[in-house]
Amino acid sequence: MLYKLLKIYVRLAIHLFCHSIDVDKRWLLQMKGPILIAANHPNSFLDAILFDILFDIPITSLARGDAFKNKRIFKVLRSLKMLPVYRIREGAEYLNTNYDTFDSCIVLFRQNEGVLIFSEGLCVNEWHLRPLKKGTARLAFKAWDAAIPLKVLPAGINYSSFRKYGKKVIVHFGDLIEAGNFEGVITDGEKNTQFNNILKERLQPLVYEIDPADKTELNNKFGTTAPIKKYLLAIPALLGALLHAPIYWFAKTIFHLFFSDTDHHDSMMLGILLLTYPFYVLLFCYLCCKTAMPWALVLLPFTAWAYCNYDVRKG
Repeated sequence: MLYKLLKIYVRLAIHLFCHSIDVDKRWLLQMKGPILIAANHPNSFLDAILFDILFDIPITSLARGDAFKNKRIFKVLRSLKMLPVYRIREGAEYLNTNYDTFDSCIVLFRQNEGVLIFSEGLCVNEWHLRPLKKGTARLAFKAWDAAIPLKVLPAGINYSSFRKYGKKVIVHFGDLIEAGNFEGVITDGEKNTQFNNILKERLQPLVYEIDPADKTELNNKFGTTAPIKKYLLAIPALLGALLHAPIYWFAKTIFHLFFSDTDHHDSMMLGILLLTYPFYVLLFCYLCCKTAMPWALVLLPFTAWAYCNYDVRKG
């Protein structure tokens, strides 16, 4: 229930955080499971949040295991459809948990649900596809060996920025990978190598390769807002910046106090804003007189949306 309610809320609220989310092959968002989404991983938990709200079917995300070590946090993350994947540097004693995670994925596939795996194995804020780990191949072959008609969907997610508010997101999907692509391959090593070769070949064109210093290429890839839209939104956007300055800087302060040493800026900012924004709106309405309250409920979200959509270059 918590997962379903949050999915509805985030689908609405994300438009106050992202300038736009452009998806090619949108028909794939309605496809039924079992499906394994094999994606790059440039922006921490925000990657998982976006894929989750885009697809109609439930999507369970595989996340770094160290986030699950606290038992209370483990229960919360599991209720949000997240499963742990441990790496050797997080403790060899936890590696056996990965077998349980893969078994849980097989159960989800049998229920025709989806699983999201980040095939690079780690998150780095960059426009670049990193070398692929073997986890995606192992999970796919485990499903195929169990006679599950799994489809692997390569997915590339690209951001106009990793640090600023009002970013543009572009998602590209590649051709599906199925069990039939590996007929005649015998050993596990050969299977994993061939799988990664195919996945890299289909994933590479979906992920932008951009030097962070190349502002011209960034602008070419992500574009700018149409002039007419900028003129129409100029005043509401300015009002939105003024009205939301307190909550934005509150979120910034919380981030710098507790999370500044992480590479999760966008994810933590989104999480803080999602949790606090309803209370901020209620406080704003309380400070308004009763006759103005209905207008206040509309004014804040609208001006936030206007600011977010005013000019993608600020993101």
